[in-house]
Amino acid sequence: MTKAAELAKIGEVLTNSQIGGRRNIIINGAMQVAQRSASVAGIGASGGYFTTDRWTISVGATSAGRFTSAQVGDGPDGIANCTKLTCTTADTSIAAGELLQFQTKLEGQDLQQMNKGIASAKKVTVSFYVKGNAAATYSVEMHDRDNTRFNSQEFSVTTDWVRIVKTFAADVDDGSSPYGDDNAVSMSLNFNLHGGSTYTGGSHTDNVWHETVNQRLGDNATSFFDSTNRTFFITGVQMEVGSQATPFEHRSFGEELALCQRYYQQIVGVSDQTMFGSGRANGTSTAEVAVPLAVSLRASPTMSSLAFAVFGTAGAGATATATPSVRKFTSEGAVLHLAFAGSGLTNGRTACASSTSASTLTINSEL
Repeated sequence: MTKAAELAKIGEVLTNSQIGGRRNIIINGAMQVAQRSASVAGIGASGGYFTTDRWTISVGATSAGRFTSAQVGDGPDGIANCTKLTCTTADTSIAAGELLQFQTKLEGQDLQQMNKGIASAKKVTVSFYVKGNAAATYSVEMHDRDNTRFNSQEFSVTTDWVRIVKTFAADVDDGSSPYGDDNAVSMSLNFNLHGGSTYTGGSHTDNVWHETVNQRLGDNATSFFDSTNRTFFITGVQMEVGSQATPFEHRSFGEELALCQRYYQQIVGVSDQTMFGSGRANGTSTAEVAVPLAVSLRASPTMSSLAFAVFGTAGAGATATATPSVRKFTSEGAVLHLAFAGSGLTNGRTACASSTSASTLTINSEL
């Protein structure tokens, strides 16, 4: 690179404010946080969040392939943790609609600095560390979910940790299609690991924005489900504005956990009588309690069924296994108001809810 080119690159970095402040748009890129579980087996029939926070599994048509997802302490130098995917059931008969993606979803209001969809749109650089049990070729994809546009680039995996750097072209599109400035999902970063002809049937070109589904996966794609020996390790995922990849931005565990808890948090019932919150009885059969939040939630959450007990001034009202309902949610609130079904309560008097059978209260506000 000439001296003039080096100076131009430095100027671009300064222009895009990549030297100071937070550069990495990705949350939990170092795979530090895994609130739900450190390891889950038998994944593949359906998608969802299983292990490392903010990273979901997305699947298309049902595949016979199955795998284990785990947070493991086997990262490259300077990064302790990674996510490891291990194929446990192979699928070499690939139906057209099959798809497997390791994915994170991003709010539109966190992407405004990209200037996507307007004349001043900026390039975006994605970097990450990967390795596997053997050589493989996959693709990393930016998926504009507001405008159904795609841009993917192939990358190679070896048996050693390698840092991959991919700069994505600026997407001016029609000049009037920016990401929504709100808390809804506007973009996902996808690692495409397996797909059928619905996604591979066209002629793929790296780093071109398009709207053609059958060009999303690369022409040289390896199927993660080709063998039960197949593994895929990933960590150090970073996304930043501009064409320069900077060193991975480390954040403290506490900061990363708080960022993750905007989307998911839980109160783990380590034993019976772990208190979820207190409040008042609404009638004789409902305890409305204020559950303290670690951080404010992105949106009103989805609750899951669990075993709990409600208590009133006279002692235990009832135990049940049911799903509490959200009574009141505020976007910047410090508490979440939930209703737990009970009995034997006194209207207007103090009531509280707690776990039974060491159950866990999960609060899900994921995209």
